[in-house]
Amino acid sequence: MVTVKADLDATTLGRRSVGVFERYADAQRAVDHLSDAGFPVEHTVIVGSDLRLVEDVTGRLTWPRVLLGGAASGAWFGLLIGLLFGLFAVDTSSYLATVIGAVVLAAIFGAVFAAMAYAATRGRRDFSSVQAITASTYEVHVGAEHADRALELLSR
Repeated sequence: MVTVKADLDATTLGRRSVGVFERYADAQRAVDHLSDAGFPVEHTVIVGSDLRLVEDVTGRLTWPRVLLGGAASGAWFGLLIGLLFGLFAVDTSSYLATVIGAVVLAAIFGAVFAAMAYAATRGRRDFSSVQAITASTYEVHVGAEHADRALELLSR
């Protein structure tokens, strides 16, 4: 749903709203349309209103899941470090030993640190989640001196 309006909004410092959109992707498309038409988009802002935090709970945290996640995270870091230090190895066997040793050591440290962090919560947060901030509407604002041209382009 698109609404085109042209009112002065003091909170956007001399900019005028040229469109209100329910989805961020639609606001982006409007700015892209302006850009494709040669509009000076450096005078454009997208303003999200009525922000809310959405937390999607992805699962229950248990000791095995915490330890496995910490070990996996540590192992990835260990792989990176092992590959970097392995560059200084003199032969293939010492290269492999360096990489494998770094992965194992980092996995152990990752599990230990994850366990310490989980234990510190004392059961107050026994779930994992992903957070996102969303808005109920997105407005496209442009500098007041360019608003009429933007409204003309967006009305097409």
